[in-house]
Amino acid sequence: MPVFQPMAEKLRPTTFDGFVGQKHLVGEGALLRRLVERDTVPSMVLWGPPGVGKTTLARIIAGKTQSEFVNFSATQHGIKEVKAVMERATTAQLWGKKTIVFVDEIHRFNKGQQDAFLPRVEDGSVILIGATTENPSFEINSALLSRCKVFLLYALKTEEVVELLARAVAHFAQDNNCQIHIDEGLLDIIAQFCGGDARMSLNTLEIALNSAIIEDGGTKVTEELVQQVVSKKINLYDKKGEEHYNIISALHKSMRNSDPQAAVYWMCRMLDGGEDPLYIARRLVRFASEDVGMADPAALVQANAAYQASHFNGMPECGVNLAQAVVYLSLAPKSNALDAAYHAAMEDIAKSPNEPVPLVIRNAPTKLMKQLNYGKGYQYAHDHESKITNMQCLPDNLADKTYYTPTSQGREARIAEHMQNLENLRKNR
Repeated sequence: MPVFQPMAEKLRPTTFDGFVGQKHLVGEGALLRRLVERDTVPSMVLWGPPGVGKTTLARIIAGKTQSEFVNFSATQHGIKEVKAVMERATTAQLWGKKTIVFVDEIHRFNKGQQDAFLPRVEDGSVILIGATTENPSFEINSALLSRCKVFLLYALKTEEVVELLARAVAHFAQDNNCQIHIDEGLLDIIAQFCGGDARMSLNTLEIALNSAIIEDGGTKVTEELVQQVVSKKINLYDKKGEEHYNIISALHKSMRNSDPQAAVYWMCRMLDGGEDPLYIARRLVRFASEDVGMADPAALVQANAAYQASHFNGMPECGVNLAQAVVYLSLAPKSNALDAAYHAAMEDIAKSPNEPVPLVIRNAPTKLMKQLNYGKGYQYAHDHESKITNMQCLPDNLADKTYYTPTSQGREARIAEHMQNLENLRKNR
């Protein structure tokens, strides 16, 4: 009885000529291709989203290298198996033979398992090829990572996926000795639905082909059928992984760039992925002070209101509350003057954390404190018509420091003018 193979596995290329995408790595003259063709591959990490060719690249390397090739899966093998392979690699090195170890999902290996590779990678008895969907900076030991070349793989372009799907249709027709009728536009829909994931695209097409209408003229894949197959895309948003940080960064930077269209999109991506709306609301509260500040003090009120509304309404009702705040913050005038003031003050405190409070503004609740000149010369602002004095309130070493410098954006233009008037009054005192 024949063993069933998914279409994605059947069509996995074994040479670079059949490989789709990643031209920056495997195109004619590209670095990785040259290294593989010369059998001089270094230890490396292949980093990219699912279905972009990491495992396929490893298998192409396996087919071209003169080394012993060992295939590992971090979900199936433990430290015992790792150490056994390392011992065999050491023996093979004595006979002048290299060992290439491919570890799929290497980010799932714990520190101890990763550490087991380190001495063998360092002495050259093992060439490690790790594949990961997670940022290797966070998931792979720094000592091991420093000995590996990181190759970044990208999600396939729509036209690249369409090319792959067209090949698959021809292969399916040949295998089943039938004609396949499917418009290229439907292949485009499948490609867009799968977001650059070749494996998901092929699996989706396979479902459509296996459930297609059989007519006298062959097998027909209709638009209605494709719509049924792609009715719901699995959201790859990971609330604890790198994509979480990528998308919150995209939201923050879109608002900072005064782009409400992009900001609403990224916020909705987070909500659709199951993000806690209160997390988004807290980030909006932070943004209101960090990037808008005194240019529009009402921004903080709006952000706080969105937090309260999200707490009160919950999902999905609070989505529109968050959208209101996101649009408001995107369109508000921008100033980072408050954020700059905060960090500048904290930097001075870090350098000199114990600057003394000037005597003039210290309280003097006891006789001894008064004898030590606590509060001597204090000027009560309300005793003056202008409500301002020339009294020094900063420590002596920081007397001339300026932390908050308003911009010309929004209300800060008026605040800047007001601060200058206060300074003039202070000098005239």
